[in-house]
Amino acid sequence: MSRADKFEALVHYICWRCQDPTKLGATKLNKILWFSDAISFVSHGKPITDSIYVKRQFGPVPKKILQTLSRLERANKLAIRETEHFGKPKREFFAKEPADISVFTPEEISLVDDVVGKICEGHTAASISGLTHDDVWELAEIGEEIPLYAVLAGRAGEVDEETMKWAKQEAERLGYAE
Repeated sequence: MSRADKFEALVHYICWRCQDPTKLGATKLNKILWFSDAISFVSHGKPITDSIYVKRQFGPVPKKILQTLSRLERANKLAIRETEHFGKPKREFFAKEPADISVFTPEEISLVDDVVGKICEGHTAASISGLTHDDVWELAEIGEEIPLYAVLAGRAGEVDEETMKWAKQEAERLGYAE
């Protein structure tokens, strides 16, 4: 399965998993994707989807999210409703059928389930956005790519030679090193 297909499957799963569409707007969907990939990257050395994230007004956003949502809607797997929430536009998502999760490991699905629960039940769009507006996000320009390894910049600790070697190898593997 291609990276794009795995990303699409994860978007579909998140929309299916959060059964109450009033609790999952575009901002929360983007945050769930970001935190799922970032936590997997930090914990296991690789993200779930390999999605590319860019800086937008409310935090990191997967570069291909709009195309992916359109594909899911055209395939009749997802319905999207434009609405208002406290006078601001909001996009809500309705999964029309269960998502195929066969491309994910049980650990990946468990991680995503945890992130969905914490964000959909424990945060507003504004409160979760604040958690992604860190120094790395602040330094990036709107539309600029924010690589997942940037989450390591906010982690306290001594950087030793072994860590630098690993970081360089990961950057090369992911195509970020020149």
